[in-house]
Amino acid sequence: MRLLVTGGCGFIGSNFIRYILQHYAPEFISNVDALTYAGNIANMAGLAEKYGERYEFYKADIANMDQMDALMAKHKFFAVINFAAESHVDRSINSPQNFIHTNVVGTGVLLDCARRHGVKRFVQISTDEVYGSLGPEGRFTETSPIEPSSPYSASKASADLLALAHYKTFDQEVIVTRCSNNYGPFQYPEKLIPLMILNALHDKPLPVYGDGLNVRDWIHVEDHCAAIVAALLEGKPGSVYNVGSDAEMKNIDVVHMILDHLGKPKELISYVKDRLGHDRRYAIDSAKIRAELNWKPLHRPEQGIRETIDWYVANRAWWEPLLNRK
Repeated sequence: MRLLVTGGCGFIGSNFIRYILQHYAPEFISNVDALTYAGNIANMAGLAEKYGERYEFYKADIANMDQMDALMAKHKFFAVINFAAESHVDRSINSPQNFIHTNVVGTGVLLDCARRHGVKRFVQISTDEVYGSLGPEGRFTETSPIEPSSPYSASKASADLLALAHYKTFDQEVIVTRCSNNYGPFQYPEKLIPLMILNALHDKPLPVYGDGLNVRDWIHVEDHCAAIVAALLEGKPGSVYNVGSDAEMKNIDVVHMILDHLGKPKELISYVKDRLGHDRRYAIDSAKIRAELNWKPLHRPEQGIRETIDWYVANRAWWEPLLNRK
Protein backbone atom coordinates (compact mmCIF):
# COMPACT_ATOMS: atom_id res chain seq x y z
CA MET A 1 0.00 0.00 0.00
CA ARG A 2 1.32 3.44 -0.93
CA LEU A 3 0.16 6.66 0.70
CA LEU A 4 0.54 10.19 -0.62
CA VAL A 5 1.16 12.46 2.36
CA THR A 6 0.95 16.19 1.67
CA GLY A 7 2.68 18.62 3.99
CA GLY A 8 4.81 15.79 5.28
CA CYS A 9 7.69 18.08 6.27
CA GLY A 10 5.53 19.94 8.75
CA PHE A 11 4.97 19.11 12.40
CA ILE A 12 2.08 16.64 12.31
CA GLY A 13 2.79 15.34 8.82
CA SER A 14 6.39 14.43 9.63
CA ASN A 15 5.34 12.67 12.82
CA PHE A 16 2.69 10.76 10.86
CA ILE A 17 5.22 9.59 8.27
CA ARG A 18 7.57 8.39 10.99
CA TYR A 19 4.66 6.64 12.73
CA ILE A 20 3.59 4.79 9.57
CA LEU A 21 7.09 3.74 8.54
CA GLN A 22 7.85 2.48 12.03
CA HIS A 23 4.60 0.64 12.77
CA TYR A 24 3.18 -0.40 9.40
CA ALA A 25 5.86 -2.12 7.33
CA PRO A 26 5.92 -2.51 4.40
CA GLU A 27 3.74 0.51 3.58
CA PHE A 28 5.25 3.07 1.19
CA ILE A 29 5.11 6.85 1.61
CA SER A 30 5.38 9.58 -1.00
CA ASN A 31 5.79 12.92 0.75
CA VAL A 32 5.01 16.15 -1.09
CA ASP A 33 5.74 19.51 0.50
CA ALA A 34 6.31 23.00 -0.87
CA LEU A 35 8.81 23.69 1.93
CA THR A 36 7.34 27.02 2.90
CA TYR A 37 8.58 28.51 6.18
CA ALA A 38 7.11 25.78 8.44
CA GLY A 39 8.00 22.91 6.13
CA ASN A 40 11.38 21.73 7.31
CA ILE A 41 13.26 19.08 5.35
CA ALA A 42 15.31 18.44 8.51
CA ASN A 43 12.17 16.86 10.00
CA MET A 44 12.76 13.92 7.64
CA ALA A 45 16.45 13.47 8.35
CA GLY A 46 17.56 9.85 8.05
CA LEU A 47 14.30 8.43 6.68
CA ALA A 48 15.51 7.75 3.15
CA GLU A 49 18.64 6.04 4.48
CA LYS A 50 16.71 3.98 7.04
CA TYR A 51 13.69 2.98 4.94
CA GLY A 52 15.06 3.02 1.40
CA GLU A 53 12.43 2.82 -1.32
CA ARG A 54 9.62 2.87 1.24
CA TYR A 55 10.04 6.67 1.50
CA GLU A 56 10.38 9.32 -1.20
CA PHE A 57 10.10 13.11 -1.22
CA TYR A 58 8.83 15.58 -3.83
CA LYS A 59 9.00 19.34 -3.54
CA ALA A 60 5.79 20.67 -5.07
CA ASP A 61 2.79 22.96 -4.47
CA ILE A 62 -0.49 21.11 -3.86
CA ALA A 63 -2.34 23.98 -5.57
CA ASN A 64 -0.47 23.30 -8.83
CA MET A 65 -2.68 20.96 -10.86
CA ASP A 66 0.07 19.94 -13.29
CA GLN A 67 2.45 18.99 -10.49
CA MET A 68 -0.20 16.98 -8.63
CA ASP A 69 -1.33 15.21 -11.80
CA ALA A 70 2.25 14.22 -12.60
CA LEU A 71 2.83 12.96 -9.08
CA MET A 72 -0.36 10.88 -8.90
CA ALA A 73 0.44 9.36 -12.28
CA LYS A 74 3.71 7.94 -10.92
CA HIS A 75 2.14 5.45 -8.48
CA LYS A 76 -1.10 3.71 -7.65
CA PHE A 77 -1.95 5.44 -4.37
CA PHE A 78 -4.34 3.90 -1.87
CA ALA A 79 -4.97 7.24 -0.18
CA VAL A 80 -4.11 10.91 0.06
CA ILE A 81 -3.67 12.21 3.61
CA ASN A 82 -3.77 15.99 3.37
CA PHE A 83 -1.78 17.68 6.12
CA ALA A 84 -0.59 20.51 3.87
CA ALA A 85 -1.82 23.79 5.30
CA GLU A 86 -0.85 27.23 6.38
CA SER A 87 -1.78 26.95 10.04
CA HIS A 88 -0.68 29.92 12.16
CA VAL A 89 -3.60 32.14 13.15
CA ASP A 90 -1.52 35.32 13.50
CA ARG A 91 -0.08 34.88 10.01
CA SER A 92 -3.59 34.33 8.61
CA ILE A 93 -4.67 37.68 10.02
CA ASN A 94 -1.75 39.41 8.32
CA SER A 95 -1.80 37.46 5.01
CA PRO A 96 -5.11 35.63 4.49
CA GLN A 97 -4.55 35.06 0.76
CA ASN A 98 -1.73 32.58 1.44
CA PHE A 99 -4.14 30.51 3.52
CA ILE A 100 -6.81 30.51 0.82
CA HIS A 101 -4.24 29.41 -1.76
CA THR A 102 -2.95 26.40 0.15
CA ASN A 103 -5.85 25.41 2.37
CA VAL A 104 -8.75 25.91 -0.03
CA VAL A 105 -7.38 25.90 -3.59
CA GLY A 106 -4.80 23.24 -2.73
CA THR A 107 -7.39 20.95 -1.19
CA GLY A 108 -9.62 21.36 -4.22
CA VAL A 109 -6.78 20.45 -6.58
CA LEU A 110 -5.88 17.37 -4.53
CA LEU A 111 -9.49 16.16 -4.40
CA ASP A 112 -9.89 16.53 -8.15
CA CYS A 113 -6.59 14.83 -8.97
CA ALA A 114 -7.22 11.99 -6.53
CA ARG A 115 -10.64 11.32 -8.05
CA ARG A 116 -9.35 11.31 -11.61
CA HIS A 117 -6.41 9.05 -10.77
CA GLY A 118 -8.50 6.47 -8.94
CA VAL A 119 -7.15 7.09 -5.43
CA LYS A 120 -9.40 5.09 -3.12
CA ARG A 121 -9.43 7.28 -0.01
CA PHE A 122 -8.90 10.93 0.87
CA VAL A 123 -8.32 11.95 4.50
CA GLN A 124 -8.65 15.67 5.15
CA ILE A 125 -6.76 16.70 8.30
CA SER A 126 -8.62 19.56 9.93
CA THR A 127 -8.89 21.33 13.26
CA ASP A 128 -11.32 21.97 16.09
CA GLU A 129 -10.89 25.68 15.35
CA VAL A 130 -13.52 25.39 12.60
CA TYR A 131 -16.16 25.23 15.35
CA GLY A 132 -15.27 28.64 16.80
CA SER A 133 -15.31 29.38 20.51
CA LEU A 134 -17.03 27.54 23.36
CA GLY A 135 -18.37 28.95 26.58
CA PRO A 136 -17.29 27.52 29.94
CA GLU A 137 -19.38 24.37 29.47
CA GLY A 138 -19.88 21.73 26.79
CA ARG A 139 -17.78 20.18 24.04
CA PHE A 140 -17.67 20.27 20.28
CA THR A 141 -19.27 17.28 18.57
CA GLU A 142 -19.17 16.39 14.89
CA THR A 143 -22.60 18.04 14.50
CA SER A 144 -21.62 21.33 16.17
CA PRO A 145 -22.12 24.38 13.93
CA ILE A 146 -19.14 25.56 11.88
CA GLU A 147 -18.38 29.09 13.15
CA PRO A 148 -14.70 29.93 12.39
CA SER A 149 -13.22 33.04 13.96
CA SER A 150 -10.04 33.65 11.92
CA PRO A 151 -8.99 33.51 8.27
CA TYR A 152 -7.07 30.33 9.14
CA SER A 153 -10.04 28.50 10.62
CA ALA A 154 -12.34 29.81 7.88
CA SER A 155 -9.99 28.40 5.23
CA LYS A 156 -9.92 25.02 6.99
CA ALA A 157 -13.72 24.98 7.31
CA SER A 158 -13.97 25.76 3.59
CA ALA A 159 -11.62 22.88 2.77
CA ASP A 160 -13.63 20.50 4.96
CA LEU A 161 -16.88 21.42 3.24
CA LEU A 162 -15.27 21.09 -0.16
CA ALA A 163 -14.01 17.62 0.74
CA LEU A 164 -17.40 16.49 2.06
CA ALA A 165 -19.06 17.89 -1.07
CA HIS A 166 -16.82 15.62 -3.16
CA TYR A 167 -18.16 12.67 -1.18
CA LYS A 168 -21.75 13.69 -1.86
CA THR A 169 -21.25 14.73 -5.49
CA PHE A 170 -18.71 12.19 -6.75
CA ASP A 171 -19.07 9.40 -4.16
CA GLN A 172 -15.41 9.93 -3.32
CA GLU A 173 -14.26 8.14 -0.14
CA VAL A 174 -13.57 11.27 1.89
CA ILE A 175 -13.00 11.32 5.66
CA VAL A 176 -12.41 14.47 7.73
CA THR A 177 -10.62 14.47 11.07
CA ARG A 178 -10.76 17.49 13.38
CA CYS A 179 -8.19 17.46 16.14
CA SER A 180 -7.48 19.54 19.21
CA ASN A 181 -4.14 21.26 19.91
CA ASN A 182 -1.14 19.02 19.26
CA TYR A 183 2.19 19.01 21.05
CA GLY A 184 5.34 16.94 20.61
CA PRO A 185 8.63 16.83 18.67
CA PHE A 186 9.33 18.82 15.51
CA GLN A 187 6.76 21.59 16.09
CA TYR A 188 7.72 24.90 14.51
CA PRO A 189 8.67 27.39 17.23
CA GLU A 190 5.88 29.90 16.61
CA LYS A 191 3.31 27.71 18.40
CA LEU A 192 2.65 28.09 22.11
CA ILE A 193 4.56 25.18 23.62
CA PRO A 194 7.80 25.30 21.55
CA LEU A 195 7.84 29.10 21.63
CA MET A 196 7.59 29.14 25.42
CA ILE A 197 10.25 26.42 25.74
CA LEU A 198 12.77 28.18 23.54
CA ASN A 199 12.18 31.62 25.04
CA ALA A 200 12.58 30.18 28.52
CA LEU A 201 15.80 28.43 27.53
CA HIS A 202 17.14 31.83 26.39
CA ASP A 203 15.73 33.68 29.43
CA LYS A 204 13.63 35.80 27.08
CA PRO A 205 10.11 37.08 27.88
CA LEU A 206 7.33 34.54 27.35
CA PRO A 207 4.51 36.41 25.52
CA VAL A 208 1.10 35.30 26.78
CA TYR A 209 -1.99 36.65 25.02
CA GLY A 210 -4.57 38.50 27.11
CA ASP A 211 -5.05 37.07 30.58
CA GLY A 212 -3.71 33.62 29.64
CA LEU A 213 -6.97 31.91 30.60
CA ASN A 214 -7.84 30.65 27.12
CA VAL A 215 -8.49 26.90 27.32
CA ARG A 216 -7.33 24.24 24.86
CA ASP A 217 -7.61 20.45 24.77
CA TRP A 218 -4.02 19.18 24.38
CA ILE A 219 -3.14 15.93 22.60
CA HIS A 220 0.22 14.32 21.93
CA VAL A 221 0.98 14.23 18.21
CA GLU A 222 1.57 10.45 18.32
CA ASP A 223 -1.96 9.90 19.63
CA HIS A 224 -3.24 12.07 16.81
CA CYS A 225 -1.29 9.98 14.30
CA ALA A 226 -2.86 6.78 15.66
CA ALA A 227 -6.31 8.34 15.26
CA ILE A 228 -5.59 9.27 11.65
CA VAL A 229 -4.51 5.69 10.89
CA ALA A 230 -7.75 4.42 12.43
CA ALA A 231 -9.79 6.81 10.29
CA LEU A 232 -7.77 5.94 7.19
CA LEU A 233 -8.21 2.19 7.54
CA GLU A 234 -11.59 1.87 9.24
CA GLY A 235 -13.38 5.21 8.95
CA LYS A 236 -16.74 5.46 7.22
CA PRO A 237 -16.65 7.53 3.99
CA GLY A 238 -18.37 10.87 4.33
CA SER A 239 -17.72 10.96 8.08
CA VAL A 240 -16.18 13.56 10.34
CA TYR A 241 -14.23 12.34 13.38
CA ASN A 242 -13.29 14.63 16.25
CA VAL A 243 -9.99 13.74 17.91
CA GLY A 244 -9.24 14.90 21.45
CA SER A 245 -7.72 13.63 24.66
CA ASP A 246 -10.02 15.15 27.32
CA ALA A 247 -7.05 17.17 28.57
CA GLU A 248 -8.22 20.76 28.88
CA MET A 249 -5.63 23.20 30.19
CA LYS A 250 -5.45 26.97 30.41
CA ASN A 251 -2.64 28.47 28.37
CA ILE A 252 -1.11 30.05 31.46
CA ASP A 253 -1.03 26.66 33.21
CA VAL A 254 0.89 25.19 30.28
CA VAL A 255 3.35 28.07 30.51
CA HIS A 256 3.77 27.51 34.25
CA MET A 257 4.42 23.80 33.63
CA ILE A 258 7.18 24.64 31.16
CA LEU A 259 8.83 27.16 33.49
CA ASP A 260 8.66 24.77 36.44
CA HIS A 261 10.21 21.91 34.47
CA LEU A 262 13.05 24.12 33.25
CA GLY A 263 13.56 25.76 36.65
CA LYS A 264 12.88 29.22 35.24
CA PRO A 265 11.16 32.10 37.11
CA LYS A 266 7.52 33.10 36.56
CA GLU A 267 8.78 36.67 36.10
CA LEU A 268 9.67 35.73 32.51
CA ILE A 269 5.94 35.75 31.67
CA SER A 270 4.94 38.86 29.70
CA TYR A 271 1.22 39.44 29.13
CA VAL A 272 0.62 41.00 25.70
CA LYS A 273 -2.35 42.42 23.82
CA ASP A 274 -4.80 39.67 22.96
CA ARG A 275 -4.98 38.24 19.45
CA LEU A 276 -7.83 39.48 17.23
CA GLY A 277 -10.76 37.05 17.33
CA HIS A 278 -9.03 34.87 19.95
CA ASP A 279 -11.35 31.96 20.78
CA ARG A 280 -11.78 31.53 24.51
CA ARG A 281 -12.17 27.78 24.85
CA TYR A 282 -11.99 24.63 22.75
CA ALA A 283 -13.03 21.22 24.01
CA ILE A 284 -13.49 18.11 21.88
CA ASP A 285 -15.99 15.30 22.30
CA SER A 286 -14.18 12.32 20.74
CA ALA A 287 -16.78 9.70 21.72
CA LYS A 288 -17.50 8.87 18.08
CA ILE A 289 -13.97 7.84 17.06
CA ARG A 290 -13.49 6.02 20.36
CA ALA A 291 -16.66 3.98 19.89
CA GLU A 292 -16.59 3.38 16.13
CA LEU A 293 -12.85 2.95 15.55
CA ASN A 294 -11.70 1.74 18.98
CA TRP A 295 -9.18 4.58 19.34
CA LYS A 296 -8.06 6.22 22.56
CA PRO A 297 -5.13 8.48 23.51
CA LEU A 298 -2.22 6.91 25.38
CA HIS A 299 -0.39 10.05 26.54
CA ARG A 300 -1.35 12.35 29.39
CA PRO A 301 -0.29 15.98 28.98
CA GLU A 302 1.53 16.31 32.29
CA GLN A 303 4.08 13.67 31.29
CA GLY A 304 3.88 14.27 27.55
CA ILE A 305 4.63 17.97 27.82
CA ARG A 306 7.58 17.30 30.12
CA GLU A 307 8.93 14.80 27.57
CA THR A 308 8.41 17.37 24.82
CA ILE A 309 10.38 19.95 26.79
CA ASP A 310 13.21 17.44 27.20
CA TRP A 311 13.15 16.75 23.45
CA TYR A 312 13.69 20.43 22.65
CA VAL A 313 16.46 20.68 25.22
CA ALA A 314 18.20 17.69 23.62
CA ASN A 315 17.72 18.79 20.00
CA ARG A 316 19.21 22.25 19.72
CA ALA A 317 20.70 21.30 16.34
CA TRP A 318 17.16 20.94 14.99
CA TRP A 319 15.64 24.21 16.22
CA GLU A 320 18.54 26.66 16.22
CA PRO A 321 18.55 26.99 12.39
CA LEU A 322 14.80 27.70 12.52
CA LEU A 323 15.31 30.64 14.83
CA ASN A 324 17.66 32.14 12.25
CA ARG A 325 15.02 31.64 9.49
CA LYS A 326 12.16 33.37 11.29
